[in-house]
Amino acid sequence: MPTVFRRSGYRFFFFSNEGDPREPLHVHVRRGGNEAKFWLVPEVAVADSFGFTASELNALLRIVREERPQIVRVWNGYFGEGG
Repeated sequence: MPTVFRRSGYRFFFFSNEGDPREPLHVHVRRGGNEAKFWLVPEVAVADSFGFTASELNALLRIVREERPQIVRVWNGYFGEGG
């Protein structure tokens, strides 16, 4: 599970085995027992969420939008994809 970055106790990461075929670009966020998944294409959106409050999800959406270029760069570097 490569970690992209950590912020305020939240871990932003993806799984090495993202399905076959691989799921579209996304990032998981975990803190404690709570976890969410955010799609990054075509737009940043919540895919799933377990345990986070609405205000936490809104804050996480902002972070994922801000850090989208970094997440894409790490994903592409890990999976050997361009663009």
